[in-house]
Amino acid sequence: MHVPDGFIDAPVSAATGVVAAAAIAVSLRGARRELDERTAPLAGLVAAFIFAVQMLNFPVAAGTSGHLLGGALAAILVGPYTGVLCVSVVLLMQGILFADGGLTALGVNITDMAITTTVVAYAVFRALVKILPRSRRSITAASFTAALLSVPAAALVFTLLYALGGTTDVSIGKVATAMIGVHVLIGVGEAAITALTVGAVIAVRPDLVYGARGLEQRLKLRVNGELVDAAPRLTPAATTRTSHRKVWITGLVASLLLAGFVSFYASSNPDGLEKVAADQGIDRTAKEHASADSPLADYGVRDVEDARLSGGLAGVIGVGVTVVAGTGVFWAVRRRRSTAQAA
Repeated sequence: MHVPDGFIDAPVSAATGVVAAAAIAVSLRGARRELDERTAPLAGLVAAFIFAVQMLNFPVAAGTSGHLLGGALAAILVGPYTGVLCVSVVLLMQGILFADGGLTALGVNITDMAITTTVVAYAVFRALVKILPRSRRSITAASFTAALLSVPAAALVFTLLYALGGTTDVSIGKVATAMIGVHVLIGVGEAAITALTVGAVIAVRPDLVYGARGLEQRLKLRVNGELVDAAPRLTPAATTRTSHRKVWITGLVASLLLAGFVSFYASSNPDGLEKVAADQGIDRTAKEHASADSPLADYGVRDVEDARLSGGLAGVIGVGVTVVAGTGVFWAVRRRRSTAQAA
């Protein structure tokens, strides 16, 4: 759902840029509360994983594909404020390096794909967690539903933005029907990927999942006829660091394999927005990307003739750059929190 340059006029693009900047500023402050010794290392990895999985377009209807947006996954794994930052880092890397999503439309894309999906998904997730039994299955089910609803919500926001600043004379009713219809289907794929990923992390380290904090039930002991909480089992710091490292390495390897190898087998059909834009004539006003001559434009390495190798190298580079950029941002935020606490 990466919006290119030219779809939305300058005033609305500028307004969404202000909204995006304000949301990022708020998220930087909020992330200080979310990022700790568990989530700080994971946050950069989550951004890289989202980048990798976004390369895996999956077919959803005749001639249409979809891909992960990632807001729900990021919010549940590392928190809503950090989640906004994760997806924003991905969008920035994609726009600058890979000419995916317009640079003048960066505010539109952050508002739509980072803010909307994260806020909607986390609100739905928290509401469901409060009424469902506190269990791993409930967390996974809530993740599925939250991710499912976040995608058509993003499609609706794009439609509203297009109604305000669209650059073609197209019926908004037709745009809304087409966008929401196809993105409900894409939402099913988003929900499956999100639930599987959250479920996999919970199965190994539930304490690393922000949305599952407190999932572990305290052991009860009967003392003098009364049930009391047992003392928590203390885990050596060295063991915890080793476990964190294993999760991080496993996630990074998975991201590199997805972007560097599996992405070659992704669907080549246009995604939901591209298909709707072509069918409705929205794409008539699309402008060439400012980074169209980037050596990594369109997820390929310039001058590498073999398509499989070119795409794989681009994916690996993208994962590497994203994990470095994301980790740098989140460690900086984490350090500011530590400095503020020390003061």
